[in-house]
Amino acid sequence: MLSLLRKTVTGAMAALLLSVPAYAFETRAKSAYVVDLNTGTVLLNKNADVPLPPASMSKLMTLYIAFEALRDGRLSLTEKLPVSEHAMSYGGSTMFLDTTDRVTVEDLVRGIIVLSGNDACAVIAEALSPDGTEAGFARYMTQRAQKMGMTNSTFANSNGWPAAGHRMSMRDLALLATRLIEDFPQYYPMFAEETFAFDGRAPQNTRNRNPLLGLGIGADGLKTGHTQEAGYGLVGSSKQGDRRVVFVISGLETSKARAKEAETIVNWSFRQFVLRNVAQEGSVVAEAEVFMGAVPSVGLAPAQDILALLPALDGNSIAAEVVYDGPVEAPITKGQELGQLILKPEGLEEISYPLVADKDVAVGGFLTRVTTAASALLRRLEQGPEGAS
Repeated sequence: MLSLLRKTVTGAMAALLLSVPAYAFETRAKSAYVVDLNTGTVLLNKNADVPLPPASMSKLMTLYIAFEALRDGRLSLTEKLPVSEHAMSYGGSTMFLDTTDRVTVEDLVRGIIVLSGNDACAVIAEALSPDGTEAGFARYMTQRAQKMGMTNSTFANSNGWPAAGHRMSMRDLALLATRLIEDFPQYYPMFAEETFAFDGRAPQNTRNRNPLLGLGIGADGLKTGHTQEAGYGLVGSSKQGDRRVVFVISGLETSKARAKEAETIVNWSFRQFVLRNVAQEGSVVAEAEVFMGAVPSVGLAPAQDILALLPALDGNSIAAEVVYDGPVEAPITKGQELGQLILKPEGLEEISYPLVADKDVAVGGFLTRVTTAASALLRRLEQGPEGAS
């Protein structure tokens, strides 16, 4: 029986890929997470997997479920929903809805995004809840989040109102923001809207609380949050050129501190890192040993061009490692995934990319099989009785 061993090849990439240690960003947020969407590179991770009170940032989960319902035809933007006494009872940031209202889904969605309406969330929640209650919707939110990979998220309500057990991690919020951007491009532009004057009834609550909108740094979403327990937080995204960054910060002491920290993070993310071509599709970066093959090895090559986000300043070559289970048993088909290229930029999390066979390798003939068997027998004999057994 073929015995597979985990094999690694370490070294440095080509001199083209110059980099220096990324000077760690010392954020004042109690927890933070920054990811470059183009490459999946995590630029900053501070307590990112700790479940914390998300405040109004958890409204993004209600919006995601609402967008799913719009996509599936279970809701329409023009449909008007009733307002219950429970929804009307919410304080804090609201659309000032009452039980005489019937409000279009489109207005409710904008009311959540721009006005951070707690009452609007409850109206949506009751309309989509399996049992017609906000509590039932919160249970569904938790189940849906788990299926999406948000393993550190549990919900007690639809809007982030302080409640025991209502928690999200910064990584989960970044994942949710990414899904909103990628899954619902038709609705995402709403997050960049700076004002929404619903029915003229709340002139003191018409402006989007996102402090980055309109600053000219590419910011186009997503949601602020604040409670006494959570502090001031923001789930943000910014696009400059072909690059998009998603970031989450929480635990700032003031709205001014949140605004300053968010802008600093965006500028740092775009100015201190550049996109470089690490390896081209089909270029062999390592050789894998072949078992019972017509040739002794096969080239390992990227399945597609590998673009990596690296510190902008010049320095030493980036460390890399090729990992595969070997020897690889023949036959092998060109394009078959055999291993991983792991990049280790200093100061950043490791990033892995698939490597595939660069050619077909047929099973060796009679002489190959005899030679391989003899070599294996000799190795066992050299190991003594324990190896022979």
